[in-house]
Amino acid sequence: MPQRVLTTESGAPVADNQNSATAGVGGPILLQDQHLLEKLARFNRERIPERVVHARGSGAYGYFEVTDDVTGFTSADFLSEVGKKTETFLRFSTVADSLGGADAVRDPRGFALKFYTEEGNYDLVGNNTPVFFIKDPIKFPDFIHSQKRDPFTGKQEADNVWDFWAHAPEATHQITWLMGDRGIPASYRHMNGYGSHTYQWTNAQGEAFFVKYHFKTNQGIRSLSAEQGAELAGQDANSHQTDLLQAIERGVNPSWTLYVQVMPAAEAADYRFNPFDLTKVWPHKDYPLQRVGRLVLDRNPDNVFAEVEQAAFSPNNFVPGIGPSPDKMLQGRLFAYADAHRYRLGVNHTQLPVNAPKATEADNYGRDGLMATNAQARGAKNYEPNSYDGPAETGRPLAAPLAVSGHTGTHEAPAHTKDDDFFQAGELYRLMSEDEKKRLVANIAGGLSQVTRDDVVEKNLAHFHAADTDYGKRVEDAVRALRED
Repeated sequence: MPQRVLTTESGAPVADNQNSATAGVGGPILLQDQHLLEKLARFNRERIPERVVHARGSGAYGYFEVTDDVTGFTSADFLSEVGKKTETFLRFSTVADSLGGADAVRDPRGFALKFYTEEGNYDLVGNNTPVFFIKDPIKFPDFIHSQKRDPFTGKQEADNVWDFWAHAPEATHQITWLMGDRGIPASYRHMNGYGSHTYQWTNAQGEAFFVKYHFKTNQGIRSLSAEQGAELAGQDANSHQTDLLQAIERGVNPSWTLYVQVMPAAEAADYRFNPFDLTKVWPHKDYPLQRVGRLVLDRNPDNVFAEVEQAAFSPNNFVPGIGPSPDKMLQGRLFAYADAHRYRLGVNHTQLPVNAPKATEADNYGRDGLMATNAQARGAKNYEPNSYDGPAETGRPLAAPLAVSGHTGTHEAPAHTKDDDFFQAGELYRLMSEDEKKRLVANIAGGLSQVTRDDVVEKNLAHFHAADTDYGKRVEDAVRALRED
């Protein structure tokens, strides 16, 4: 086999890749050394802006197979028949840390899934928790600022973390999840994934349902204690990436079973709490889990940067039969996720192989921009409607319309009869074993005791007291003991 020839970016052969061109032996480097300048300039640009959140990630390809008939709830083609398989790409991530952080830390995990369907790509973005810290997207930048590195000290500050939570009582439920045993998954394979948000499914008859997605790991739940997490993070910052890569390379393909909770749209208005509140779960006794299919990961990316770092997910990538709900956090993310990728990767990021449709082709009138590759055929029109057989609208909505009424303006979420920021946090606490409660309290107290302002500590303690009397007392006693040391 002939030796491959090293070339410049323009394809010209490189004569010497070991020595820069100079003005004589030992002389200064020449500006005319095009290969050197191109090589250094490209090296300077190898990094793109990292994600503000979910920066540190791992991913793999696989497939989703339908195992149960759900056509009574949705007309989505990739869910249309038992046995149908759809190629997928799943990106896992931590949330708060930077690209250089460790995997084995106490943090929610992103669970972003791309289905390459025959009707276009469907993106489902979620976490390994069924709830989140806030319920309105206008609070999201402030929340993330409170969790990231402080501008002055350059590190995460307990004062910032807990001060924000002191002013966000709705966060109590997610704090209980995060500080509990599942706060540090042992690996990406050993955790559940959740759509978290409420979505809409619409069947072929136009009937609308609201749904929540639950991906249950078939490997079983495994988590790390705070001590185990700290030890593993120190030994191997890439522990979860290593585990995922090696498992798939060995042929031990991780899998999850997808279940959904289904609520007829007509029941949403009178449900006892707001079903579109991201800080709450739907009790399974109200809406039982219904099995849909199986997700399997069976192929590692060839290039982590090209396929994991450049993977772009947006919850506004729907397909016919699936659409949004009035979930305010989801509504905000419909814009924010896609816009983040336009900033990081450019307006043509959807043409990158990991983001482009695989089972169909994109056909629209978007044009030009940085790194455009979708050159139109000679003479093709770039406007719509036209008289030249260009792509045309279908007239078929992806999902059922949502009824709206009232006056425009800034409104708090509508209150349902049993809406409460603390009840579900208390329910979760009461489900825990005694040992789980002890670890939860210790994890919370370890952070809250570092807060320097007494009023911030008291505000947070009030939230745990409101969730459960025993919960609040234990946290208060543990915080007091640590602060007196």
